[in-house]
Amino acid sequence: MIAFTKQSGGEFQIGVMKTDGSGERILSSGFQQEGPTWAPNGRVLMFFRDSGGGPKLVSVDLTGRNEQPIPTANYASDPAWSPLLE
Repeated sequence: MIAFTKQSGGEFQIGVMKTDGSGERILSSGFQQEGPTWAPNGRVLMFFRDSGGGPKLVSVDLTGRNEQPIPTANYASDPAWSPLLE
């Protein structure tokens, strides 16, 4: 799967699709969202969102139903996961 950001109808969207471009699924949409990155387990994306409440990092699972803010001490953008440690 490929994670992507696109703009449609004045909104930014975070989504996933198969490597051949089929099976597109939008997981989140809003004013400004970008920079999706995969969790090491391949089941969660984290991305940057700048909305009326201020910039923050957000995670969402591949169903798009379990969106969670990621607490940070200060302004944060460009999320990246470390490799899965055993």
